Amino acid sequence: MSFQLTSEQEMIRLMARDFAKKELEPYADKRDQEEIFPEDVVKKMGEVGLLGMMVPPEYGGSGAGAVSYCLALQEIAYECASTAVTMSVANLSAEPLLRFGDEEQKCKYLVPLASGKMLGSFAVTEPGAGSDPGSMKTRAEDKGGYYLVNGTKVFITNGSYAGVINLIARTDPEKGSRGLSAFIVEKDLPGVLVGNKEDKMGLRASNTVELIFEDCKVPRENLLGREGLGFKIAMVALDSGRIGIASQSLGIAQACLDEAIKYAKTRRQFGRLISSFQAIQWMIADMATQIEAANWLTLSAADRKDRGLAFTKEASMAKLFASETANKAAYKALQIHGGYGYMKEFKIERLYRDARATSIYEGTSEIQRVVIAREVLRG
Repeated sequence: MSFQLTSEQEMIRLMARDFAKKELEPYADKRDQEEIFPEDVVKKMGEVGLLGMMVPPEYGGSGAGAVSYCLALQEIAYECASTAVTMSVANLSAEPLLRFGDEEQKCKYLVPLASGKMLGSFAVTEPGAGSDPGSMKTRAEDKGGYYLVNGTKVFITNGSYAGVINLIARTDPEKGSRGLSAFIVEKDLPGVLVGNKEDKMGLRASNTVELIFEDCKVPRENLLGREGLGFKIAMVALDSGRIGIASQSLGIAQACLDEAIKYAKTRRQFGRLISSFQAIQWMIADMATQIEAANWLTLSAADRKDRGLAFTKEASMAKLFASETANKAAYKALQIHGGYGYMKEFKIERLYRDARATSIYEGTSEIQRVVIAREVLRG
């Protein structure tokens, strides 16, 4: 079996590669060191269609599809993983609206999100509710014409810069995960506050903050779907999000491999290039093989999404394997660099830090295994 890319998909990949090389590569280290969010670059990404890749043209998106999205995101992540997660969450934030929004909501919010005129975020995680959304505390009380929202969300990517927040909150305190609902919250509503900005180990040029809701009045028309659908909406969105993180992981892993090859072909020890040593060759062989396998898993999941097939299991498989591959590749590439890999003047030091988050967010590796096992056992 082969997976032949279309001419359009190849063109999108090359466009994203050129964009990343020009706009991201020259400044990635500086942005990482100084925690600079590339707001100007993100706007340009919207202009070239990278923020609404799975949104149909009638709602302002490029309608390129999930496979093209994966290819483009890999290229962005290759040069700057921080910008890649910004892009991933921006695309993810459109998914709930596209799948569950009514026509008025789609026209009002999808068009600016897809064009980059408005950045999106996705607010699920809380201080006491990460992998267990059923323990979520943020409350949305029905007050008739509006919902009164109170609570705190943490680790929110794009939170400081988002124009719209996809919020999952509890509308029924007695029903566990079935008592959750989804809302479209405009960032400038009274009662929406940006709390602590996280000081992260990696992905330092992405924006990650705490969002606080204090008596925030969310209009009733901003409820997505109906009450009680919040958990389902979050899980549907996360399936697509996991394809995005798998793609980000692939970009990081490929960068690790290329840096390792470049270094091994120039570093000499014991009178010869270290690329001639079997120990180094085996590490490179393992990295290349795992990256190839991760790529196929990711494209397979994306292709199923494009064809309208179920892809929950495939998305979790791709995310699990690709994120673990990125971490293994970062470890091996730094090992090949030896002591120099530990120094900030070498790109691998940044890649090593960036890789670590991929097996944690959008569901930890452990949660992916739970999802995969559930789907396999279900038959």
